[in-house]
Amino acid sequence: MKLLEGKVALVTGAGRGIGKAIALRFAAEGANVAFTDLAINETVEATVKEIEALGVKVKAYASNAALFDQTHEVVKQIVEDFGRIDILVNNAGITKDGLMMRMSEAQWDAVLTVNLKSAFNFIHAVVPVMAKQRGGSIINMSSVVGVSGNAGQCNYSASKAGMIGLAKSIAKEMGPRGIRANCIAPGFIITDMTNQLSQEIKDQWAAQIPLRRGGTPEDVANVALFLASDLSSYVSGQVIHCCGAMNC
Repeated sequence: MKLLEGKVALVTGAGRGIGKAIALRFAAEGANVAFTDLAINETVEATVKEIEALGVKVKAYASNAALFDQTHEVVKQIVEDFGRIDILVNNAGITKDGLMMRMSEAQWDAVLTVNLKSAFNFIHAVVPVMAKQRGGSIINMSSVVGVSGNAGQCNYSASKAGMIGLAKSIAKEMGPRGIRANCIAPGFIITDMTNQLSQEIKDQWAAQIPLRRGGTPEDVANVALFLASDLSSYVSGQVIHCCGAMNC
């Protein structure tokens, strides 16, 4: 039997990148997948087809995860379409980097709203569903910089640190209802965004990583699979670093 057979997973911001890799990994293990992105475009439609080819039910929803009321409406629709939600992955996020002295209020607010408030929105909407089912797994996508900080990313680091505190608090609040909450803290992951960096910069990053390579979205997806499945049934309130020992 597949690890997620019969389960329904909701992954935010899964049109591409790490979110897409997680959605595909879950589908390969039997999960039906609902995922969100800002708009339904060609990239999102291509992701739907890739997931569909794995023989599971899948549907994409246009949603701005930062909007509370819209999030609740989307979750309500997903429950109507799929019947339940067993797994929530809060993956949606943005960066607007800059040094503190030059950072605008708009840059700060945008990153905290999209990265952290969106997780609150979806957890707030999904927890009643999971509580009624007497179980569920919530996974927040944090970052190594949410633990260690990073110059030029005070807004991003703060948002990712908040994801950790949020997951730990939900783990304690909702544990009696059988709901688990954990975080993944990726390090340097090779995505479309990092592929825009020069080879010299990527080599410099790799030199700082004991495993001497950047991670892949699939590396992160494998950790998400563990946390989503019953293999981690006694794991809650934890942060798992997926960073090649970069931040150990």
